[in-house]
Amino acid sequence: MTTSGNSRSLEVRKRLPHPVVDGDGHTTEFMPAVHDYISQLGGPKMLERYFEWERTRGFWAWYNYTPEQRRETRPMRPIWWSRTPNTRDQATMMFPRLLRERLDETGIDFTILFPSIGLTSMRPEDPELRQCAVRAYNTYHADIYREHASRMTPVAVIPINTPQEAIAELEYAVKTLGYKAVCFPDYVARPIPYMARKYGVADATRFAYWMDFMSVDSEYDYDPLWRKCLELKVAPAFHGQGFFGGRTSITNFMHNHIGQFAAAHEAVCRGLFFAGVTRRFPQLNFSFLEGGVGWACILYSDLFEHFEKRCLEAIPKYNPANIDLKLFLELARQYGGEVVEGRLTERFIDMLTWRGRNEDPALIDEFARCQIHHKREIKDLFVPHFFFGCEADDPISAWAFDRKKNREQVKLNAFFSSDIGHWDVWDIRDVTAEAYEMVEHGLLNEEEFRDFMFTHAVRCWGQVNPDFFKGTVVESQADAVLRDSVKQISAA
Repeated sequence: MTTSGNSRSLEVRKRLPHPVVDGDGHTTEFMPAVHDYISQLGGPKMLERYFEWERTRGFWAWYNYTPEQRRETRPMRPIWWSRTPNTRDQATMMFPRLLRERLDETGIDFTILFPSIGLTSMRPEDPELRQCAVRAYNTYHADIYREHASRMTPVAVIPINTPQEAIAELEYAVKTLGYKAVCFPDYVARPIPYMARKYGVADATRFAYWMDFMSVDSEYDYDPLWRKCLELKVAPAFHGQGFFGGRTSITNFMHNHIGQFAAAHEAVCRGLFFAGVTRRFPQLNFSFLEGGVGWACILYSDLFEHFEKRCLEAIPKYNPANIDLKLFLELARQYGGEVVEGRLTERFIDMLTWRGRNEDPALIDEFARCQIHHKREIKDLFVPHFFFGCEADDPISAWAFDRKKNREQVKLNAFFSSDIGHWDVWDIRDVTAEAYEMVEHGLLNEEEFRDFMFTHAVRCWGQVNPDFFKGTVVESQADAVLRDSVKQISAA
């Protein structure tokens, strides 16, 4: 690394025997330029439609309502005063040349940069507007970061309203624009058909929707998308927004922000697992950004607990037909006293035996799609394929490395996500030093810190695309990590 200025993070980086790869920094888009891209791709009228969407349905629509209208329509209180308080940092994340000049101050060798406002471009319901906005943001970021590829790479946004739409933008982003990292929203809000017929698609999409997580019970088969990701050698990352309508506040953004990434990621991860995606696509890695890893530790444990109780071998124990009705009635009369007198009716007996209901045999094994026959397989289908972005100030990241508490004595793939460019990073020069506090406080040892700051991010993207770090400042060290991971997989 070259020295561009002093900082706590630079001092930490100088002591580390390994590089630092940031799995989730953020650009701050220079919006006048983005607007020009939208106009160039879709024409001036398309730009007007984009402005109208932002005003009426976008993130800032809340400001166009009176307090009374907010109570009536329940728009979410959006983020406010969202810029970093550091003027130099704000400019740094807006202009790549300045970021490259200052990157050493952050202690980061290489950063993977997600959009900020660009993440909202995947949200418009109008397909034409959505596709134009996405293409504009992707082209803008590809153009301004191309000459800085040795130290940073931008991430393309890919809408997933249909697999075909996702594949079209994915191919353009990789083959034409040269992207090697992509991200998807966590879900698509789809109108409930009955409500759409009754009230119209627009109102149903806003007020009466269900969330399609591209997996169990999805509107579409998304396997062609995962297949295309493998073909193009891109590892899907999820960095959408989990602002679910029923769990948001119209007055308090902190209420809306805390846990929202984790809630959305947990649903996606759980769905991919139960849909058998990691079984069918074992060479694909999935990452979940900015939500931490605490939710993943809980989900991983829950999968074991539920399999033990409700796997195909165990579930027959719960069959209502197993109830000894004669014995139950004897016990009820003997011990129930006045509570049961006159109440042991046929209706009660139907309730006790779940009305003798016979379940569809095809739906009894709820682990069937992932083809699990023993609980040990949960580890094989979960641990190697899922990666979790954790911010520097999150001590819960250490949970991922606690083999004593994680089932099958594993560590989960948590990696460093700086979140530079966003409001919760006051000074980008502090992020690496802040992450190192987990070592100073005894939460991680040096080897675990290496995995957190370097190894896991390299494996996440590099196992799917061995050339991901080619031409970067971390190329040789990343190659060593990938060679070692191949040996470990072969040995296993």
